[in-house]
Amino acid sequence: MFDTGLKDQLKAYFDKITLPVELVASLDDGASSQEMGELLDSVAALSDRITVVRGGDDARKPSFLIRRAGTDVAVRFAGLPMGHEFNSLILALLQVGGHPSKTAPEVVEQVQALEGEYLFETYFSLSCQNCPDVVQALNLMSVLNPRIKHVAIDGALFQDEVEARQVMAVPAVFLNGQPFASGRMGLEQILAKLDTGTAARDAEKIKAKEPFEVLVIGGGPAGAAAAIYAARKGIRTGVAAERFGGQVLDTMAIENFVSVSHTEGPKLGAALEAHVKDYDVDVMNLQKAEKLVPAKVPGGLIEVRLASGATLRARSVILSTGARWRTMNVPGEDEYRNKGVAFCPHCDGPLFKGKRVAVIGGGNSGVEAAIDLAGIVAHVTLIEFDAKLRADAVLQAKLQSLPNVTIITSALTTEVHGDGAKVTGLSYKDRTTDQVHRVELEGVFVQIGLVANTEWLKGTVALSPRGEIEVDARGQTSVPGVFAAGDATTVPYKQIIIAMGEGAKASLSAFDYLIRTPVAEANAA
Repeated sequence: MFDTGLKDQLKAYFDKITLPVELVASLDDGASSQEMGELLDSVAALSDRITVVRGGDDARKPSFLIRRAGTDVAVRFAGLPMGHEFNSLILALLQVGGHPSKTAPEVVEQVQALEGEYLFETYFSLSCQNCPDVVQALNLMSVLNPRIKHVAIDGALFQDEVEARQVMAVPAVFLNGQPFASGRMGLEQILAKLDTGTAARDAEKIKAKEPFEVLVIGGGPAGAAAAIYAARKGIRTGVAAERFGGQVLDTMAIENFVSVSHTEGPKLGAALEAHVKDYDVDVMNLQKAEKLVPAKVPGGLIEVRLASGATLRARSVILSTGARWRTMNVPGEDEYRNKGVAFCPHCDGPLFKGKRVAVIGGGNSGVEAAIDLAGIVAHVTLIEFDAKLRADAVLQAKLQSLPNVTIITSALTTEVHGDGAKVTGLSYKDRTTDQVHRVELEGVFVQIGLVANTEWLKGTVALSPRGEIEVDARGQTSVPGVFAAGDATTVPYKQIIIAMGEGAKASLSAFDYLIRTPVAEANAA
């Protein structure tokens, strides 16, 4: 099942296993069970510390338990953890086998201190780049705390469960049989939902921090580059991010990052965070900024107030809050989000196998989404506001060659319909005739661009009519000592490599500002 190169790589990983591991398989006579059996045998053949035990009695078939021999330490996969979940399988084997996680000791202690009984069930799809973070976090929690159990379930393989539980977006997490969360989450976010005192404790720690020389708000490519460039100057640097990695975490394939022919968003996001942590940077994750307070006197301290109630202070600030998916703002869109309204065709597409869906948007993202979905679903209706598609010609040609795609232009989506539990259709107005039409379908994928995350800055820094932060050639905003970079700014062409360059430039400009601006007396704010 594995080629020679992968076998050698896996053997090197499995050498780190120190405790015996059993792969307890629950199989039936189906093709998926046969494939799972072959996978488990191939894995066990690479280490004398891994054995396969057949005859498991789990109700979900095919599934298998990764169990530390003679203990209750275990994680379960229902379905084949291939694709994006293959790394989750390898990590689970290592952690169940006694290899320690690199997770911060205080986070490990927090997991181990959780009381009560927790049974987590996570529905994933093999093409979902957001799912592994959730699966790996919950797997680790189940290894660290015997009161926590976790099973990762391939939604495409267990369609009956997906239908019964009305799972229409992945990752979808259930706790003790009840919906717990949906969407990408890391270990710290899961803990914050379980341990309600986490946010208050973090806020108290933040309040006690000394002022920074450079404070970066946002942890995407621009923010990471800014933090690295600032830290290399040897000045006190902090990063406050709602989620480190930003929107790049939601990006599937990245093939235009110069010198790297192909990578994926989550991989790049992890590399950004690791690079930042190579330096003396105070990274404060899961922190949402709510207000910017300019310095009262030249050279004084700028304040950034957080949603947690804490306030950070700094001599200079770099705003790199990025952007998010633009929504249609029509009736039914919010009501049916994750109930048929989705934004990631790679993540959620497999859940709509054999169904009818719409893609809203005729740019590159929309056309690419329609092409991808056409290989999974029964039919795709692409709806574009403009009189023609705006995607590259090669993409348009590919789309038009597909037999199960309908293209509708000059159309304004007016409403998403549903039955209270899931999407059943949408309405659009023909902009040439003003006639309203209804399309019966089960899913709507919105691909109409981005909107800057700058609402919290209104009235403080100058924003463009589109809500982007206005910056000059040096990344300076309208507020002294406050700089900005990345997709949240007026700099054209929202690309990862451009955001990184702008982050570096803003950081160098902030440093130049610091060395040329005398510190206000007593660090007045």
